[in-house]
Amino acid sequence: MISDTIAAIATPLGEGGVAIVRVSGDKAVEQVEHVFRSKTRLTEAQTHTIHYGHIINPNTGDKIEEVLVSVMRAPRSFTTEDVVEINCHGGIVAVKRVMDLLLEQEIRVAEPGEFTKRAFLNGRIDLTQAEAVIDLIRSKSDRAFQMALKQVDGSLSKSIGDLRFQLVELMAHIEVNIDYPEHDVEEMTNAFIRERCVKVSTYIDELLRTAEHGKILREGIVTAIIGKPNVGKSSLLNTLAQENRAIVTDIPGTTRDVIEEYVNVGGIPLKLLDTAGIRETTDLVEQIGVERSKTALSEADLILLVLNSSEPLDPEELVMIEELRQRQTIVILNKTDLPSQIDREGIASQFPPGRVVALSLLEGSGLADLEKAIASIFFEGKLESTDLTYVSNVRHIGLLKQAKGSLREAMEANDAYVPIDMIQIDIRAAWEHLGEIIGDSVAESLIDQIFSQFCLGK
Repeated sequence: MISDTIAAIATPLGEGGVAIVRVSGDKAVEQVEHVFRSKTRLTEAQTHTIHYGHIINPNTGDKIEEVLVSVMRAPRSFTTEDVVEINCHGGIVAVKRVMDLLLEQEIRVAEPGEFTKRAFLNGRIDLTQAEAVIDLIRSKSDRAFQMALKQVDGSLSKSIGDLRFQLVELMAHIEVNIDYPEHDVEEMTNAFIRERCVKVSTYIDELLRTAEHGKILREGIVTAIIGKPNVGKSSLLNTLAQENRAIVTDIPGTTRDVIEEYVNVGGIPLKLLDTAGIRETTDLVEQIGVERSKTALSEADLILLVLNSSEPLDPEELVMIEELRQRQTIVILNKTDLPSQIDREGIASQFPPGRVVALSLLEGSGLADLEKAIASIFFEGKLESTDLTYVSNVRHIGLLKQAKGSLREAMEANDAYVPIDMIQIDIRAAWEHLGEIIGDSVAESLIDQIFSQFCLGK
């Protein structure tokens, strides 16, 4: 049982209107009351109420800070323990003074993710919901946020729970057959095992089908913007990011390094890499930038090849087109506001349909076509319904595949008329793999590793 009290700053450090210090533990209310003065004693306060007062030094009586204190009593709190949140003025000094005083009251600093970890250990949420909390914080698009929010609400947990219940029923049926074989027909049991294993395995396939899309929404598509110098790569980055992230001039070689920026294009998160123009150069710094561009190119999930449509292709660009034909590439013909000098049909013939997009970054035209082209590559033209339960966590994907493998082995053994008590071993293995996803059977070291990725105060 967890008995100590923890505290952490739950808002980003720095100047701001309000900062929040969160305290959780069975004695949180009593311990905070030692340093809080108000018309109402915190120990007498009702749950989910807010109280105005001051944080004071109990040894000297000096006022430390003017605050609002929220009281949430167990079990109606995130951690299911007593939780107190102190709302004080934003700023490093104010928050530090409050935090230092709390640490003198037998309260310790929380470890990263310890509030969420306590919620998990106390049965408030399962492991998929806990992991979704960090995905919620790190969301880079509205779609990724919606996906994480559904998992926090328990959509994936419910699906996994339903699958495990079906396997429990199957194992119970097998146990009855083992204990009372005279009351069962072997052929009926074998048919039931196959039917149930196929049903669970098919649903696992449905979850795994969303895995690639889920990972994209969660992590973003690593996208390299490449092309010769001065074709509009940095202008494209600035347009998509809606800010002047990169310096734009008509001088070739302005971009000397790889610039990273997360953007949201039609609900799809992209990790854009604006690279130095790929060309032969004697400039040492630019050479380093070109080498880094080539490295980014090799690691990218998507390549945006930017060409100047007002100029004919040169030998370097022809080589790039030839090298990128087998990659996930979208060719962007920029500067369409100028007279065209490029063979668009010839370029389009070397790529799948819809992979060549005409843009004028100066006029802001053609961006919708770029969004459609990206969606057609990764989402077959459209994003799945928001009602769909996405699987995006690598750990979950791996365990689903292991569960499916165990069910496949169970079905193969069943078809070979292996004794059903041996078949049950594989079915139980599938049940346990699914249990690891929601945290029913998982090592303590893995739990520590998962929650260590959280920020302090969450």
